[in-house]
Amino acid sequence: MTNYSMLLFARPSFLEGMARIVDVGGTLNEYNTSLTPEQADYIALSSDWWAVGDALRGAIGQFAEENDLPVEAEE
Repeated sequence: MTNYSMLLFARPSFLEGMARIVDVGGTLNEYNTSLTPEQADYIALSSDWWAVGDALRGAIGQFAEENDLPVEAEE
């Protein structure tokens, strides 16, 4: 399962995380940028729907496994 909720936020490394402890002014805050607000909305909405699709695929697979049903292969 992929973590779709972090597409708009930069993930700091361990050392950057340690540096943020002493960064009182918040100068190390960094975000992934989009060219337009519409592009940011598109990215957020599409990642939400990808997450919904992953959850549905997982639920269907689990249901099929618990009920001894054949699972169709993905194309």
